[in-house]
Amino acid sequence: MAGHSHDNMDWNARLEMLRDSDALTAPEMAELARRLLRPGDRSIVEVGSGAGGQAAAFAAQLPAGGSVQVVDVAQELLDATAQEVRAAAPEGVEVRSVLGDAAEDAFTEQVQPADLVFAAAVVHHLPDQLAGLRRLAGLVRPGGRLAIVEFGLEERTLPWDIGLGEPGLEARLSAARNQWFRGMREGMDEQTRLPMGWGSALREAGLTDVETWSYLVDRPAPVTGAAHRAVLRRLEMLIEHGGEQLDEADLRTVQRLLDPEDPEYAGNRSDLYYLSASTVHVGTRN
Repeated sequence: MAGHSHDNMDWNARLEMLRDSDALTAPEMAELARRLLRPGDRSIVEVGSGAGGQAAAFAAQLPAGGSVQVVDVAQELLDATAQEVRAAAPEGVEVRSVLGDAAEDAFTEQVQPADLVFAAAVVHHLPDQLAGLRRLAGLVRPGGRLAIVEFGLEERTLPWDIGLGEPGLEARLSAARNQWFRGMREGMDEQTRLPMGWGSALREAGLTDVETWSYLVDRPAPVTGAAHRAVLRRLEMLIEHGGEQLDEADLRTVQRLLDPEDPEYAGNRSDLYYLSASTVHVGTRN
């Protein structure tokens, strides 16, 4: 699909954004790897590996003889991920990259089974999410686990009243994006609804001992570096994915916030922050 997934996004074009996201959440990714990896785990598959930050965190904690497979639909992302993971992996850890699509039946033949299969913010991009989960579960070795990160609490970055336009701008932007997301899913070919929570879906996919927890990414004001860039990119994404749903006043407000030449440019504010919660769902294959 030349880097385009079923949601029609060009993921190759988002490499720098994904790298910024990795830089922002590096401590949380390292902690997540520590929490998910068990002493006997030697093989990991990450599906939808983005710019490679999480896969690198997994690889860094594997002993010699371990292996990491990174899988993506976007070749440029896959190349970047493989480079990132190889740089982080200890000597003797094998790194393999696979150009593959979890929405296709051939996917399970392309990827080798593993002790831990991991996918973050991937399954909701698949037309049939439950079928995708079953394919992912099919890659788990007996006794191994599938872990997915899906939703949680949406990011918050702006004060309630920014002194420009009506208060509550970010909540309205999030609502507009949610409308876009619904339309994106409805526009997929052969899309199927998933009328259940993610834990229930893991059980439907044949997994047991399902557990769920969440973790915060908390960067208080004033943000700098990767967190500062993440706030501005979030505003850009909210306009890209929900701008058509906004009224003219809110659209103009965000345009001003994103204009470096405007006195109201968000990048000059000292009260920007970044707060989100990601939810992890884990199931075991018997």
